[in-house]
Amino acid sequence: MAGSGVFGEIIDGDVFKYYAEGEWKKSASGKTVSIVNPTTRKTQYKVQACIQEEVNKVMETAKVAQKLWAKTPLWKRAELLHKAAAILKEHKAPIAECLVKEIAKPAKDAVTEVVRSGDLVSYCAEEGVRILGQGTFLVSDSFPGNERTKYCLTSKIPLGVVLAIPPFNYPVNLAVSKLAPALIAGNSIVLKPPTQGAVAALHMVHCFHLAGFPKGLISCVTGKGSEIGDFLTMHPGVNCISFTGGDTGVAISKKAGMIPLQMELGGKDACIVLEDADLDLVAANIIKGGFSYSGQRCTAVKVVLVMESVADDLVEKVKAKVAKLKVGPPEDDCDITPVVSESSANFIEGLVMDAKQKGATFCQEYKRDGNLIWPLLLDHVRPDMRIAWEEPFGPVLPVIRITSIEEGIHHCNASNFGLQGCVFTKDINKAMLISDAMETGTVQINSAPARGPDHFPFQGIKDSGIGSQGITNSINMMVKVKSTVINLPSPSYTMG
Repeated sequence: MAGSGVFGEIIDGDVFKYYAEGEWKKSASGKTVSIVNPTTRKTQYKVQACIQEEVNKVMETAKVAQKLWAKTPLWKRAELLHKAAAILKEHKAPIAECLVKEIAKPAKDAVTEVVRSGDLVSYCAEEGVRILGQGTFLVSDSFPGNERTKYCLTSKIPLGVVLAIPPFNYPVNLAVSKLAPALIAGNSIVLKPPTQGAVAALHMVHCFHLAGFPKGLISCVTGKGSEIGDFLTMHPGVNCISFTGGDTGVAISKKAGMIPLQMELGGKDACIVLEDADLDLVAANIIKGGFSYSGQRCTAVKVVLVMESVADDLVEKVKAKVAKLKVGPPEDDCDITPVVSESSANFIEGLVMDAKQKGATFCQEYKRDGNLIWPLLLDHVRPDMRIAWEEPFGPVLPVIRITSIEEGIHHCNASNFGLQGCVFTKDINKAMLISDAMETGTVQINSAPARGPDHFPFQGIKDSGIGSQGITNSINMMVKVKSTVINLPSPSYTMG
């Protein structure tokens, strides 16, 4: 169970502690933040409400710990990461339990997230040793007008203190996707988990604690965004911010100043379906891409753009599959579980009611019970409906019928988002031309959008983000190049 066994020291009474200086602590504020179970809509857990003075202390210790960690051999950093990965997977059950109760993630998916996170950490350790173990050697006479009087040695060195802010929907996996690259690269890390998902993240951090990382190198502060949110992102001790979430990222980017930013801020991933597409394949991927974890994924299919000539057939196939989706509590491994909060459910309902008022065809009856919204396919959606553009982050999927490929590309590119998209066709030439034309970070051909495998590049353009993720890209983003130039008294030519 959460907070028991090896995790007993992370809780005090019914309140989970925060992590700083290698210890589990209670906040001096004496206040807590409640975490509401999306299914029961009752308080499930409580975490510490840290204050700004505690953030200052965390930043000070992180800076000191990082200087020592940067001197730790690469193989040793990797060894500790492998150890943390093993502990994480060993204790997948209690962490998965937190995910079920905090964010209503289906039980099987919750276990998968923890195991995937352990695999990510191990892969990151291996990749980091390879990437960071290599430098470059340049000679000056390769540039016109120069003789060989200079040798340039380049290496990759850590940025310093990395602030990691993951989202509620993958609070463990998207935390370690920031934490592991930062650590292998020689940085220290300050983690600010989302409120919904904070307890799962605290359990994950304890696995790193048990692995034996140096005190102060990893910190995890919980609390209200209104109290410590801006204070963290604008703190002078932060040397890099890795953020995954929504519109908040835009505000962070404007306030952060001259430090590296890695941001993924959501999407309105379009699925373009051509006339020659395998409609059974398309329907299966629309169900997987649009409705898994109740559509609460940045890479979920958010709008289907289907050629009019095959639209009726596709809609019927999708309707048949929607009818088979199991709706209910996450403990029962249901396909559709409650969305994360009442405010999210209200937002989704607002999009649905707008579509209804403007004449969209409801392929199923709209049904809601608290935070639980039954899956809904909306046909004949038009560009004047909010659902055509806004990201519902719920189990509601609009279908827009198009009469040309150009119309589909235009709708995709007119969005302010540009994370991923997908195109279904048997014509590889058309697929490549459409992929090139779509203004998104990634285009999937004949498959639904997806972030993984975790070593693939993952990036958005426009309002979907800054920079690129994926293990290799994240490691490279969390280092800077250092050059040392040796000046020779006279030109040197090998075997000259």
